[in-house]
Amino acid sequence: MTSACAGYTPTPGAGAFAPSTVPAAVETETAEPSFAPSAEETDAGTRQTEWGPLSEADRDLVRKVRLASLWEMPMAQDAVQRAGTARVREISKEIASQHHTLDRQVRDVAAKLEIKLPVKPTTQQQAWMSDISDRSGTAYDRTYVKWLRLAHGQIFGLIGSVRGSTQNTLVRRFAEQANAAVLNHQRLLESTGLTTAASFPTPPPV
Repeated sequence: MTSACAGYTPTPGAGAFAPSTVPAAVETETAEPSFAPSAEETDAGTRQTEWGPLSEADRDLVRKVRLASLWEMPMAQDAVQRAGTARVREISKEIASQHHTLDRQVRDVAAKLEIKLPVKPTTQQQAWMSDISDRSGTAYDRTYVKWLRLAHGQIFGLIGSVRGSTQNTLVRRFAEQANAAVLNHQRLLESTGLTTAASFPTPPPV
């Protein structure tokens, strides 16, 4: 697959993935072997920055937005080529483009706040990538929409929570950027008509 995002180097696929069928996840420019918090980040709690207090929840949001781009961007790029319906190919082009922008924003925020970012998707995200890539035609489209819509729904609540609670002005602005992108992606995925009950997270307890 030809990447739509110049400047990224593919991460080698996990052992269970066939390189010819599973899109490579994007990686940080410094190509670190794995995600390990720096010494100061191993301390729990809030630390001070020039943009205000930086909480554990703030750092968690930044890392999880990065994780989202690591698998959703290459899968959207793959869907532009492989999806069986024109609508899925169309929305995937927009999702890939917006994730490219969002990933640039998250790396900028992380650099300023000295937050170490993950360089490969989680085991769960890799399983979703494999499940999508192993399919074709209508099954590919439905599985792609299911997992992307579920993932967007899961992070959407975290974005709102951090935006409402953070005292860090840089994180606050980033949360608004992430909120706009994720909301749009949910609408795009829903517009395919392929969502099912499995495409949505379990509602939070009342």
